Amino acid sequence: MKTLTKTVSAISCLVIAGGVLAGCGGKNEAPAAGGEKKAEGKKYTFRLADTHPPDYPTVVGDKKFAELVNERTNGRIKIDVFPSSQLGEEKAVIEQVQLGAIEFTRVSSGPLAEFNKNFGVFSLPYVFDNDQHLWKFLESENGSKLLDSLESSKMKGLAYYSSGARNFYSRKPVASLADLKGQKIRVIQNKINIDLMNALGANATPMAYGEVFSSLQTGVIDAAENNFPSYQSSNHFEVAKNMILDGHQRVPEVLMISQAAWNKLSEEDRKIVKQAALDSVKTQRESWDKYEKEAEAKVRAAGSTITEVKDVKPWQDAVKPVIDKYRSEYKEVLDQIDAARKK
Repeated sequence: MKTLTKTVSAISCLVIAGGVLAGCGGKNEAPAAGGEKKAEGKKYTFRLADTHPPDYPTVVGDKKFAELVNERTNGRIKIDVFPSSQLGEEKAVIEQVQLGAIEFTRVSSGPLAEFNKNFGVFSLPYVFDNDQHLWKFLESENGSKLLDSLESSKMKGLAYYSSGARNFYSRKPVASLADLKGQKIRVIQNKINIDLMNALGANATPMAYGEVFSSLQTGVIDAAENNFPSYQSSNHFEVAKNMILDGHQRVPEVLMISQAAWNKLSEEDRKIVKQAALDSVKTQRESWDKYEKEAEAKVRAAGSTITEVKDVKPWQDAVKPVIDKYRSEYKEVLDQIDAARKK
């Protein structure tokens, strides 16, 4: 009987139904009805973290991205957007994305430099002439390769978002490069920003962002630097009414996915997610341009003095020692940025 049972079992495992091996516990298990379509049709609910408030342009972009993914997968892939640092501040969120605990995030390329040194190039001053030059690089093959390099840090870069240009603003009149000399200027704690202030003749004062308003108000610092929306939304314009549009840094935002989450997706779903990210950029940039103009109008109406820099070359010349100091470290990317200028 035992021999007969084994024989029947063996025969059963060889039975072919519809040209596909029936499942006998091996690797050649037959797919359920629909074959590969079922594998590509898996349902997911993911989270996307952002530090900004719900109406901020980056969150507008996040939501457009989530909407497009939902539409193009017929609701199979749902991405819930969590604004206002609900899932943590940027550095902590990046670490969680690396671990796969959070699937998506939108972060500034600034803190990404701690995880991929090439992103530190965006902290270098005046390497981009204007917004058009920046986007020529970001939308080039080299810009895409920079996003792809995040894979070495267990993340997958999907798209860049806009964050405008960073400018100086001060309690004191500032209408020229010379006016910054000797001023105590708040900076983000990193070597490049400190070197930048030294090159401009100012005194770098590293400080948490939340302390800037009171420090400007009490004179602990003379000045700070940021983009128009941050200058306005933080109310820094109330205590530092002089801004000069020097555009010393253009630090793009990055929309990315955990490598662990990316690996779960089918090839078809990866294409959908990637294209949705790229397609959301137009919405984000339009939202940014509108938000930036509204912020500028508000601070001008409130009495801020805004000075435009018509010739940035003297500023670039002043910080040349900073570029020279870091050129060997960022040579490849800097050469690519220079090439984008010529296109």
